[in-house]
Amino acid sequence: MPTGKVRFFDESRGFGFITGEDGSDVFLHSTALPADVTALRPGSKVEYDVADGKRGPSALAVRLLSTPPSVAKVHRKSPEDMVVIMEDLIKVLDDTSNTLRRGRYPDRRSASKVAGLLRAVAGDLEA
Repeated sequence: MPTGKVRFFDESRGFGFITGEDGSDVFLHSTALPADVTALRPGSKVEYDVADGKRGPSALAVRLLSTPPSVAKVHRKSPEDMVVIMEDLIKVLDDTSNTLRRGRYPDRRSASKVAGLLRAVAGDLEA
């Protein structure tokens, strides 16, 4: 079974290309992916069978061997930095909670800032 790396994969269009270890390009259709995989990141190492398709070699029975590290994980904040961020977030959420206790929602601008902070911290934690 040949191995190679995903050169390109467009999840919305359902296809991409694998560059084999010998340098040849192989067409990859989403139907050749394992059932639990819907998309592949460029640089993912895969193993596959090859069949002749309408426009050249096509990958069949693709098996994911490894994925490249996420750029976000490489630039992940240190736990010490996250402690400071979490403490500041708690203060912001406390202020928002006090506003809600008084029977009012925060104004749109404040609510938008809180929502943005929550998304950013969630992204940092998931990285």
